[in-house]
Amino acid sequence: MKDMYDVLVIGAGPAGSIAARTAAEKGLDVLLIEKRQEIGDPVRCAEGVNKEYLKKHVEIDKKWICADLKASHIYAPDGTRIEMAEEISGGEVGYVLERKVFDRALAEQAARAGAEVRVKTRAIDLILEDGFVRGAKLMHLGKTYDVRAKIVIGADGIESKVGRWAGIDTSLKPIDIETCTQYLIAGVDIAQDHCEFYVGNEIAPGGYIWIFPKGEGKANVGIGILGSRTGKFKPRPVDYLNSFMEKKFPDARIIEMVYGGVPVSGSIEKTSANGLMLIGDAARQSDPITGGGILNAMEAGKLAGEAAYAAISSGDVSLQKLEEVYEKRWRATIGHDIDMSLIVKNCFINLSDDDLNSLAHSLKDVKFDRMSLLDLLQALFKANKKLLWDLRVLFKDAAKEVAKSKT
Repeated sequence: MKDMYDVLVIGAGPAGSIAARTAAEKGLDVLLIEKRQEIGDPVRCAEGVNKEYLKKHVEIDKKWICADLKASHIYAPDGTRIEMAEEISGGEVGYVLERKVFDRALAEQAARAGAEVRVKTRAIDLILEDGFVRGAKLMHLGKTYDVRAKIVIGADGIESKVGRWAGIDTSLKPIDIETCTQYLIAGVDIAQDHCEFYVGNEIAPGGYIWIFPKGEGKANVGIGILGSRTGKFKPRPVDYLNSFMEKKFPDARIIEMVYGGVPVSGSIEKTSANGLMLIGDAARQSDPITGGGILNAMEAGKLAGEAAYAAISSGDVSLQKLEEVYEKRWRATIGHDIDMSLIVKNCFINLSDDDLNSLAHSLKDVKFDRMSLLDLLQALFKANKKLLWDLRVLFKDAAKEVAKSKT
């Protein structure tokens, strides 16, 4: 490990590895670090991704794929099932990945592009000089190192310290985070061509339960509920999940368990500082409705890698430059989608089980294989005028907030 690089990427998840690969392909000298001893482990993800969006960033390798999904089934609180084709099921439906293999493959691609990769290496502070981030203090195998870089990219997940060290407010309110628990189960007879989602305030308040097949009688079964709907005197996510498991898979064997948080806050105020960019969950770039973030993270990583090259080539790594080459670009693309999803999320989390059942009944006989997502939303709104009104109010409030931020 040298003491100077063009780019230091902190965190070797999909966002960090794509950023490192992109910057290295541009000819920059890149160091990619990961605090854990194994990239991709533990898996804190349902592991579902949209096929076409994934193909934008990588050539598909069958070694990563556990299941090839054709549809998703959504279950209302009363058991009403809605079947949705893959094309309109959202960003988490398509392939079910083996993240332990996938994440390592992305890091290997970064290494092949020329990036130096170091595991069991954590950032313990930033190097700050004259209002600029100039690198980071790292710990590797018990020793500390001062590693300087022209640009630091923080890809250190929801618990990110990098942004806070740089003066960026990355705090989350309970309503802005989904607390999650997931089991990898074995010994189940489960269809491999679709995933399942279960909604309802009794089984997953402010969130949902998911089932993603992983081949050979295995599946990821997990739950995410809003942080504001759990607490000291309320059931924990694992309690809701255990209750579901007892009914749905009483004989399943749990062979892995993971838990963690997923940001569903929408865009934070800024994701850049002098000499620094945040990407992925560190930048709160996951989808507020589903909590899915793999594809957004990869897109943000690509944009950050390109931005690092543009800024370093110009000799200007200031906040103003990074806002121009990174911040504005991601906000105009994935940022716009995130903000729209936040509005929809804030509407749906307030629906009662009766409301959810009513929506499901209105869509039960719809032929989704012949519908676009816009057609789906129109069908929902036509069936439930209150939902349309609530969305109009939320969009109006969101527009006011945007106007206020520009004054």
